[in-house]
Amino acid sequence: MKKEKKKGKTMWGFIYVIAFIVTFAASAIIKMTYNPLGDKYTVHWDDSVGKIYTDFAYGDGEAHKFDLYVPADNTKETYGLVVYLHAGGFTSGDKSSDADMLKYLCSMGYVAAGINYTLRDNDHPEVSVYTQSQEIKSSIPMVIAEAEKLGYKLDRMAISGGSAGGCLALIYAYRDADTSPVPVKMVFEAVGPASFHHEDWTSYGLDKNPEAAANLFSVMSGNLITADQIAANDYDDKVKDISAYMWINENSVPTLCAYGAHDRVCPFASSRHLIDALKEHNVPYDYIEFPHSGHGLQNDNKLYGVYMDKLAEYLTRYMSN
Repeated sequence: MKKEKKKGKTMWGFIYVIAFIVTFAASAIIKMTYNPLGDKYTVHWDDSVGKIYTDFAYGDGEAHKFDLYVPADNTKETYGLVVYLHAGGFTSGDKSSDADMLKYLCSMGYVAAGINYTLRDNDHPEVSVYTQSQEIKSSIPMVIAEAEKLGYKLDRMAISGGSAGGCLALIYAYRDADTSPVPVKMVFEAVGPASFHHEDWTSYGLDKNPEAAANLFSVMSGNLITADQIAANDYDDKVKDISAYMWINENSVPTLCAYGAHDRVCPFASSRHLIDALKEHNVPYDYIEFPHSGHGLQNDNKLYGVYMDKLAEYLTRYMSN
């Protein structure tokens, strides 16, 4: 009995340490930007561009809220929806931090939505990436219904985000697209983890510490993963529901993604699984690597414009009516 208690304390000790690292990193990154909106992409917002409706509810939880940015032109028969999910290491952040990106998307004629999800914190220790992904899945029908009440009938969508939001966007695009109430046409994201292989997560020491890897991936997946399973590389089924790349097939949606070569928060090595899966299944994609940047994509300013220009191309190609 004493050994079991000690083991339990050790396990939760690792969880606390890893959670602290992730939270600390996320709090620093939130001050950076995943939305490279320079002067070229900044929208001078007023009623001639659109309107913002905040805090629609999609569930009973305190965080179950979303905002809608709707174009001033409400004369079209149908509209495309673009969802942007916020960053924050799964433990912090808010939809309001993406207002500039959402305004930009709305100015292009789309209904844009920012969606909150329950964060893992002291008040919500049961939350995992999996439960957050399920909340996003449950929110989309409500987003579409509220938009239609405002007079904007939606018949197609794109989903996107940065970091944690990028992870959740990829999961929805590949795992949940088949159940979406409107067709998902594309996904775009920056620095979102799409895979959870301990050997890639070297910045957290998970490649050398099976117990730490088991603890972190258990928290993120919501499934119990043991150190023995990590050591034996026998845990794919436990992390599949949060590993977006594992859901990619020949029918997966076109993908635009960006990663920093020096990223230690979302380990850069993990991005190769996403790119390899897209290549293997012949999915249309564009991958933009920021060679001098970490998680904030902060040291390759010219590539911000490349990413945004490519986004405009994707929206025209895949989201046109």
